[in-house]
Amino acid sequence: MFPFTRRLVLPGEAGIKPGDIIGFSGRSWISAAVNIATYGIPLWGISHVGIMGNAPDGRLLIFESTSLDGDIPCEITGKAICGTQAHGLDFILRHYSGKAYHYPLYRPLYPQEDERLTEFLMETIGTPYDAMGAFRSAGVGLSWVESLFREQDLTSIFCSEMVAAAYATVGLLATDNVSRWSPNMLVRRLRRAEILLKPRRLK
Repeated sequence: MFPFTRRLVLPGEAGIKPGDIIGFSGRSWISAAVNIATYGIPLWGISHVGIMGNAPDGRLLIFESTSLDGDIPCEITGKAICGTQAHGLDFILRHYSGKAYHYPLYRPLYPQEDERLTEFLMETIGTPYDAMGAFRSAGVGLSWVESLFREQDLTSIFCSEMVAAAYATVGLLATDNVSRWSPNMLVRRLRRAEILLKPRRLK
């Protein structure tokens, strides 16, 4: 597990920018199971990720794919979605039960990268959540072996698959299959490659 600064950072002072990743460590048994399956520490490791991006109107939002916020309207569509959606980060942090970390991208996105990221995120809004894909990416049982022979499929998306696809679209992550990445595996890979900087705790 990577070190982080211990002072709680308020979203308004965190210098959060498009392309940054927000990692979440929940208190539920589901979050604990995700961490155990992906070689993380329950209540400490990352069980969910989202990516910061610009909405067409210029608002900086967190884009995520989740089955847990089905009763919270998406900021883009105005509808409650089980799958890819966007929200204000302050709102998510106020309502999230668990820890949250800000993983800064090592540099700001170039304008063309920012445009590609926004286009990708907007195109994926409303895509159904992929629970089976999340299970396979975790490496539970023979699911990891199975994932080696399955092509990526973005007709439904789980959280780290969406973030990996966004990074691949921008050109920040070289991968032959975005569907193989679990939250912990993705963050570890990007940290080792120094694409993401040392995380700061937001909550």
